[in-house]
This record gives sequence, structure tokens and C-alpha cells, in this order.
Amino acid sequence: MIIADLKKHSMLLLESVSGSRAYGLHTPQSDTDLKGVFLLPKRSFYGLEYTEQVNNDSNDEVYYELRRFVDLLVKNNPNILELLNTPDDCIRFRHPVMDLLKPELFLSKLCEQTFAGYAQSQVKKAKGLNKKIVNPVSKERKSILDFCHVIHQQGSVSLKHWLNNQGFSQHECGLVNIPHMRDMYAVFHNSQLSNTYLRGIISGDAANDLSLSSVEKGLEPKAFMSFNKDGYSKYCKDYKEYWNWVNTRNEVRYENTLEHGKNYDAKNMMHTFRLLNMAEEIAREGKVFVRRQDRDYLLKIRSGVFSYEELVDLANEKVTEIHSLYATSTLPLSPDLHQAEQILFEIRETLYKTHSV
Repeated sequence: MIIADLKKHSMLLLESVSGSRAYGLHTPQSDTDLKGVFLLPKRSFYGLEYTEQVNNDSNDEVYYELRRFVDLLVKNNPNILELLNTPDDCIRFRHPVMDLLKPELFLSKLCEQTFAGYAQSQVKKAKGLNKKIVNPVSKERKSILDFCHVIHQQGSVSLKHWLNNQGFSQHECGLVNIPHMRDMYAVFHNSQLSNTYLRGIISGDAANDLSLSSVEKGLEPKAFMSFNKDGYSKYCKDYKEYWNWVNTRNEVRYENTLEHGKNYDAKNMMHTFRLLNMAEEIAREGKVFVRRQDRDYLLKIRSGVFSYEELVDLANEKVTEIHSLYATSTLPLSPDLHQAEQILFEIRETLYKTHSV
């Protein structure tokens, strides 16, 4: 099912402008995001074609089937609670039956985790971005050879340096594992053998492990080599993560990050504090305020006024405060599932009886 089919063959219950325009945090460059709720036709719902969610390719238009919407409500999903509390000037259509889903029926102490907990994960995400910006990984990928060192006098030299000094190619050499010594190898050269050839230290630049060779007993090694296997594994992970990020990052947001010079995703951090402040408001007032009264403060964060370290400290302080508020809050531990199910039943039964869907 696509969005056009949804509006043609299903019953639209709610359609609202969401995201930055609903928060009052939009800029001239902001997109217009839409979210909504729909009711599947009776045949689709009772049959084998249940569709819980429909969205476009860019995910800036998302519609939830009624059951999915209520399921996320009782889990206190921030996006869904925001949709239920959308400001009137952002609502394009709202069926009267949606009045049965009163916001106060769903707010609970789960919001501490869904709002503040998610915000904390965004701080960690921002820290990861900060690390990537400050510590870029070269596009030229290192090989195993870069993590190998040869014992030399009372210290060591890189394997590449040793090979160059000896006039050897790694393909002319071979390794034999040294028993009882982790990642330590004896190094031999083809010139030491008469009838066989060594397999090389690695099979090629793309190799993910060392090659081992067979050498006759009693042969004196040319050198002893250590392979920093843990360091190589970490490098491979960091390389993959960094270049996956480069290839998939939002270039406009990345350029904005570089422009304000604070090395963090300012838009991401703005929404982190929006979620933290909303978690506090829910605990104090039992309401979800989508349109932000703290707009000026949040836009300062977006513009890069604060350092990353300042924001992390402020976020940690806010999380501690929120934890104390929820500990003494009169909110229920979780929404009443039986009541939510009854409302869901009433809405679906009423609409299926009164509309030919």
C-alpha cells in the first residue's frame, strides 16, 4: 500500500504537519513533514493484508494504522504522543472519533525512558559524531603489515621498515607460529630454502589474517615478528564505521556542523534538549507541549552557541533532575492497557458500522 492508496481506499482519521514546523523550530530550509492515522478497510483488517504503517521513500510522510497508533501510544512513544497533541494550526484533518483518544489517558512514568532515555542516546550519538570529526580515518586503507613489528636490538621496528632494510618482499617471506607466545612468529626467507617456496606473510593487501608456511626443523629465523591483532581488528571496525558514515551522512547538516565549528550535530543536540524539556514538563504538568516555549534557547543550541562539553554537562544535570521528578510524580507506572483496548474496539466498531470501508 502506498500513501495514495491509503487516502483512496482507507479512512483517514488524522493528518497533521509534524516535526520542526509543529515545534516552531523550523527555518526557511525546513521540509514539511506529515504524520497521520488511518483505518484499514474491514476486509484488509480481518483478512491477510494488515498494513500497520505507510510512508514515502524519504520518511517525511508517515501514516499509522489505528491499531499501530494505539499500540505506540501505550508505549509512550514520543513521536506518537506528539502527533496526538499536535497544535491546532498544524492539523489538516481530524476525525471527531479521535477525541476518544484523550492524551491524559496515556501519559505515564514510561515517558522518563521514552523521552529522556532517548535523549541520552542522542547525546552518545553526538559524541560519536564528535569523535569522527576530530579523528578522521584516512581513505587509504591500512593492511595487516602496518600492524606487524620485528624485534630489533632492545626494541622493535615496523615490519615494512625491516623488509625494506633487508631488501625483501613480503611475498618472499614466510611465517611460522611460535608455540605458547600469542601472535608471535618466526620470519623466514625463500633464500633459506632449496626445494620449496614460502607462502608470503599475507596473501594480498585485502587479506584479513596472516599466512603460515611450513619450514624444515633447525632452520634459523631471519627475525621474530609480533602481530598486533587486536589493534588491527579495532582499526578495521573504525574504518568501516567512519566511511559508512561519510557515505551516508547528510551533507547539508555536516557542513552546518563544520560551519559553527563546535564539532557536533547541532540540530541533533537541539532535539535532545527538546526531548529532555518535554520529559520534565510531562512529569511536572502531565501535559505534552509540542509547540516549544523554549524556542529561543533551543535555536541557540542549533546555532552552536554552546560547546559540546557544556551541553553534555547540562544534559546530565537535566537527566538527574528528571529522574527525581518521576520518582515523586503521580503519573501511573504505565497506561491502562484494558482501557486503551476498549477505546480501540469502540472506534473500530463504530466506524465499520457507520462507514462502508
